[in-house]
Amino acid sequence: MALLKRIGFYLFGLSIGIVFLTIFLKKKSEATGVEFCYFPNCRTLKDMRSKPLSYSDEISKMLQEQTLDSLEIVSFFIDGDVDFSKSKTKTAPCKTYLIENEIKGALAIMEVVNCPSKLQVKSLSYSED
Repeated sequence: MALLKRIGFYLFGLSIGIVFLTIFLKKKSEATGVEFCYFPNCRTLKDMRSKPLSYSDEISKMLQEQTLDSLEIVSFFIDGDVDFSKSKTKTAPCKTYLIENEIKGALAIMEVVNCPSKLQVKSLSYSED
């Protein structure tokens, strides 16, 4: 009986500790803007968001004609999914990534060149799927 009592006290204390730790870490992450990226997709997009952004001539033309909005481009780096199987991640020094995202109800694919000091959006196409 003493063993069950000890296990009960242990589990009760552990559950209180987990609740306090969760509340503390949640408030700390909201206040400082910390996000935890452990998966490759999240880490790649976070790296891209930290670099200055430039556009190819094709994308600049789309922005000037207002067929594309800069907020739609930014949404790729927040909500997009990197297609690692079609991306060229082994090239040096710049890597080319294909990022998929839904824009206006259609699947869009953006090609991005990620260099150590800058990021360039090369092209944007819409999938027929």
